[in-house]
Amino acid sequence: MSKRDKHSAGLLLFRHTDHGLEVLLGHMGGPFFARREAGAWTMPKGEYDPDESAWDAARREFREELGLPPPDGEAVPLGEVRQTGGKIVTAWAVEADLDPASVEPGTFTMEWPPRSGRVQEFPELDRVEWIGLDRARDVIVKAQAAFLDRLTEHTV
Repeated sequence: MSKRDKHSAGLLLFRHTDHGLEVLLGHMGGPFFARREAGAWTMPKGEYDPDESAWDAARREFREELGLPPPDGEAVPLGEVRQTGGKIVTAWAVEADLDPASVEPGTFTMEWPPRSGRVQEFPELDRVEWIGLDRARDVIVKAQAAFLDRLTEHTV
């Protein structure tokens, strides 16, 4: 792992329904994404250091972002993508049926409004939903759409 590149890892939960395959995505919290849909949804994921494995980080971040233990089940490796900002994201898909109402998102703090001196707390993810693949492709962070394609290849 290069020191320059930031690395994130996450779990993409999926389930089979009468309407087709659905994935569990979260809408990014905080003021930058409040009024956005396209590109504002992500799988639960987060950064990790070189001394932690991507798999351990994916499971840790799932717990931190959703407040729930990561589900057991076969983990399907979805590989890596590089997001626009240069961050490298590694993902695994796990079949599970989690109730979004049970999510207790983690939070972060930031100065808002900028240069106001006021620090506010925001949820990491302000909404978590099961989303069909067509809509997911429209709203997920652009680079992460590759994970949806790889998941489809695996589940066909």
